[in-house]
Amino acid sequence: MGKLTLVSTGAGGSRYLTNEAILTIEEADLIVAYTKYAKDLPHLMGDKEVFTTPMTKEIERVDYAIEEAKKGRSVALLSNGDANVYAMGSLVVELIDVKGYWDSIDYSSLPGISSVLALASEVGAPLSQDFCLISLSDRLTDSELIQKRIRLSLECDFVIAIYNPKSRSRLEPYRGMLEKLSAVEDSRIVVIARDLGRENQTIKITTAKELIEAGVENEDVNMSTTLLIGNSTTKLTTNGKVLTPRGYLSKYNLSGVKREEWQK
Repeated sequence: MGKLTLVSTGAGGSRYLTNEAILTIEEADLIVAYTKYAKDLPHLMGDKEVFTTPMTKEIERVDYAIEEAKKGRSVALLSNGDANVYAMGSLVVELIDVKGYWDSIDYSSLPGISSVLALASEVGAPLSQDFCLISLSDRLTDSELIQKRIRLSLECDFVIAIYNPKSRSRLEPYRGMLEKLSAVEDSRIVVIARDLGRENQTIKITTAKELIEAGVENEDVNMSTTLLIGNSTTKLTTNGKVLTPRGYLSKYNLSGVKREEWQK
């Protein structure tokens, strides 16, 4: 039986690769990947056979990986970030299911560090309360549904991570997000992170007001950007770190005693 492993490669470059991911890539006899992500890992590819396709050729790429695994090969299918977060996981499982290959392929997937988690580790502690992830790509999701999710997540006071915010030809979902954001407190903390994990990584801490004023032409925001919008309690520490308090110091004093008991 052939083996197909969906390998999550982390937020970018090789910085966030897990040991399990590295070992799987090294042991595979065929690597299948999006062209851009394959270029991030030349030191792991060696002289292995590599099959790549560009953006929008996901079905072709996954189908090739599945069919080669069915032939008995050990295939590593690479997916940026975490394969089950806006990535290849659902397509792989769906195609194997449609083809009826569950008894013909040994399939597994490896978790990875998605960009929102990489971003959080860089800027402080912004995800200590409930948060949500929203992709602004309307290539596979109805744009009205995306806008509804943005509006409701802001109403619910989630910390919000925005994936795939905009491209040169896809500005309207981002424009709609800015309009929804303008309806809430515009002093909210916003983090703009580009190319996380790569040598040209940049991180900028700003506010919702400044993000809105920069408009859809904001050059800091593109398809390689992850946005993090704080909730109403998110703030900056004295040294500029981003903090969404969990609530410990509202309930306990610095000795760990509940404030009600401490005040008696």
